[in-house]
Amino acid sequence: MYQEINNHSLEQVFRLLGSRLEWNNAPPVRLVVCGGAAMIATGLISRATMDVDIVAFLDSTQRLSAPVPLPDYLLIAANEVAEVLNLPNGWLNNGPSRDEGGLFQMGLPVGFQGRLHPREYGSHLTVWFIDRVDQIHFKLYAAVDRGGYHISDLEALSPTREELTQAARWALSHDVSNEFRGLLKQMLEKLGYGNAAEQI
Repeated sequence: MYQEINNHSLEQVFRLLGSRLEWNNAPPVRLVVCGGAAMIATGLISRATMDVDIVAFLDSTQRLSAPVPLPDYLLIAANEVAEVLNLPNGWLNNGPSRDEGGLFQMGLPVGFQGRLHPREYGSHLTVWFIDRVDQIHFKLYAAVDRGGYHISDLEALSPTREELTQAARWALSHDVSNEFRGLLKQMLEKLGYGNAAEQI
């Protein structure tokens, strides 16, 4: 059984990853992380997660870029962390922005970069965790697309009507189909935000 990443172990995971990068003489790594790990790091939820989702890289000039591909030196360090802490393979991944349909490739919410929360883990790893506002955007999109725990995560964020309306409009820029719009409206109504559904 693999270990879950929770609010107690997240710091250890990133500290060890930073140490392995330094030990391996790898270049400094700057990650932008979303999903459960970011929600844990910023105190938005207390549940555990099995992975860390990279939505973008942020270089030394403060320029965001797609995290594709993940460099070998990062994957090597991540595998070493997995062996030490008994984490699953692929615990560090670029799933949210892996291809042309990814979150980064389709366009991040307006003001995304200015809301990031940076944290340093030694000399070779800096992680920027996304903000609650952007979690609402991503979680609403994922809740409509995949359901499951994304719905409970979205509810835990206690979004306002205005925040959900903004997130819904952003989600519609990623999927312009009438089917998605219909499912999005149903989701908003199910969550008790029928007034937001009327505005999209």
